[in-house]
Amino acid sequence: MTSPSLMTPRFLPTANDLGVVSVGFSGGQCKLGVDAAPSALIEAGLLNQLSTDLGFTLHYDHTIHYYRDILPTEDPDHRNMKRPIAVSAVTQRLSEQVYEHASQGRCVLTLGGDHSVAIGSIAGVARAVRERHAGRELAVIWVDAHADINTPETSNSGNIHGMPVAFLTGLARSDHPSIFGWLQPDQLISLKKLVYIGLRDVDIGEKRTLREHGVKAFSMHDIDKHGIGKVMEMALGHIGADTPIHLSFDVDALDPLIAPSTGTPVRGGLTLREGDYICESVHETGSLVGLDLVEVNPSLGGDSVGVRETVRAGCSLVRCALGESLL
Repeated sequence: MTSPSLMTPRFLPTANDLGVVSVGFSGGQCKLGVDAAPSALIEAGLLNQLSTDLGFTLHYDHTIHYYRDILPTEDPDHRNMKRPIAVSAVTQRLSEQVYEHASQGRCVLTLGGDHSVAIGSIAGVARAVRERHAGRELAVIWVDAHADINTPETSNSGNIHGMPVAFLTGLARSDHPSIFGWLQPDQLISLKKLVYIGLRDVDIGEKRTLREHGVKAFSMHDIDKHGIGKVMEMALGHIGADTPIHLSFDVDALDPLIAPSTGTPVRGGLTLREGDYICESVHETGSLVGLDLVEVNPSLGGDSVGVRETVRAGCSLVRCALGESLL
């Protein structure tokens, strides 16, 4: 049973205005099908649930953006990155779309697409937060099986969906105007305001980066040890109550028994209740200003049941982050 939230937002003028951007983009990785995720989520009733059950006024252009008009005809590898010009162009356009919503004081929901799209969504929200709140920084809670903080040089695959955090924090920098040259300092985030939850498949170079920079990261080991309630208490305590939050949720953070339709499943993940609890806890802070739901891939997962359960899980995560409660 759904229940509209009465939470008063800390950093938004109203509680019920929601900007929505649907991103049908798969170029940050090599498996086809993740571009169909927004349509699957919408067909499952997600936007109707947000408007009818949770009372949001949706600001949505009723378009799933594939950005075909800006995709390059030639896109050679550069510094080990695959399709770098396309990913850069798409994330730049997305950052502008998200900024248009966020600059008007709306929470923004971005439906991906692979996790490379977070470069655009977070950059757009970070810029708006700095403008609206006198230079205040944006905190990011990254819920994922993977750290996605490889630089182009440390990545084994060259897939940019494993690099967004590196570009957003400035650990990876542009050396080409058409490849993330658009990212400006006011669109970046601080490593001190970054928190990971659910990690369990982290590359060696990423582990070194997390340790060297003291990034707050909670692996599945920490969740097993402390429980999700204590982990969220520690995560939110690290961020502090005075900071707007962007929640970027990769559905592969959930265990593949629950959400099999995703490109890089890793066993031993979050239960759906743990995932929902993360989202509920972020909502309860009143600090949420941006939300990504990414990496649902309806072409994977084995059968229609797996696809349906993954999509349902994604819808549940979004609803909980935006105020649905059990009672």
